[in-house]
Amino acid sequence: MDANTASNDTTKRLYRFLLYAAIIITAFNLRPAITSVGPVIGLIRDDLDLSNSGAGIITSLPLLAFAALSPMAPKIGSRYSNERALLIGLILLAFGIGMRSISSIPLLYIGTFLVGIGIAFGNVLLPATIKDYFPEKSGLMTGFYSMAMNAMAAIASGLSIPIAEGIGLGWEVALLVWTVPAFIGIFMWIYLSSKSQQTDQHHSSGKTSPNNQIWKSPLAWQLSLFMGFQSFLFYITISWLPEILHDYGVSMATGGWMLSFMQVIGLPFSFLMPVLAGKFRSQWGLVWVLVFCDVIGYSGLLFGHSYVVMVASVVLIGAGLGGMFPLALTFLGIRARNGKDASVLSGMAQSFGYLLAAIGPVFIGYLYDVSGSWTIPLTTVITAAILVIIFGSLAGRDRYVFD
Repeated sequence: MDANTASNDTTKRLYRFLLYAAIIITAFNLRPAITSVGPVIGLIRDDLDLSNSGAGIITSLPLLAFAALSPMAPKIGSRYSNERALLIGLILLAFGIGMRSISSIPLLYIGTFLVGIGIAFGNVLLPATIKDYFPEKSGLMTGFYSMAMNAMAAIASGLSIPIAEGIGLGWEVALLVWTVPAFIGIFMWIYLSSKSQQTDQHHSSGKTSPNNQIWKSPLAWQLSLFMGFQSFLFYITISWLPEILHDYGVSMATGGWMLSFMQVIGLPFSFLMPVLAGKFRSQWGLVWVLVFCDVIGYSGLLFGHSYVVMVASVVLIGAGLGGMFPLALTFLGIRARNGKDASVLSGMAQSFGYLLAAIGPVFIGYLYDVSGSWTIPLTTVITAAILVIIFGSLAGRDRYVFD
């Protein structure tokens, strides 16, 4: 081996190591800008004189942005490279976080929408990037980045109230601090995009299909509905669980930490589900186990009255939600034959899925405003969980999206 060959091999190994690190750092940024809002949503509502449904828009706006940008992200990644597209996403994310941290209703909504656009790049392109660069380890890689995503989401939920009220910096600073991991990711992708090797590895070999054909695939629709209804559950929970628990009889600070605790419970499931999914030809059984946990957990919040039941319910919800989103991400890879198909499938599933999920926080806030209790909202959530079982079972069959 000559010196040039050895140097090239070292460069490639360094690039792949930094690529792995950048994927994890990007995963750190995909939840905190959203999960940090739930514990302080009451403070934002009171400070800016919003209704409950108006406050729910804060969580729904990123989902609308996901829906709007998800079909475009694969095209942008294909034209400019996934590295450059992910860099653009993190820049928009940091700018949006800064804008919405100003106490102004218009800036709050505009900045929140930009946050959603930035996160959408990572949501769509990370599964495709993993499929391209780590095709034989897609389940393991998805497990690592899902766990990283959920870990940072849990930290964000737990820190919001201590930052806002514990040390008196207000909800604005509690949201603003999440520009830090965004800037770290920006610097990493600047380097990686300048050294991009996607010309060698992007678009792995295999039959590809035009983007518009994805909308004619029954399996793609089943995946989209599974993605949508499980996201419906997740974003309702991170938006309103502290308020639900507050009505249950705990303080808002405790409610915020319980939301964080729920996500910590989900961490092992976020890692295990993609790994387990890769070991089975069909994954419908995993869907049933996870959704069963959620149904029992939400039912406990609806019918229970003791602190023990509340904690047990949060644990079950954490296990179910913690595993479902990583399982949905894994489906985007294992139901596609190559990175191109995975990117197109990811764009459709996340576009339609998040459009459906965007209804959740506003709709549940509206139901609470109208009914004055959490009985009807929680009954609606349990009904949505049953739909997750149906579409998840269909999506979990051993099939490829364009076959």
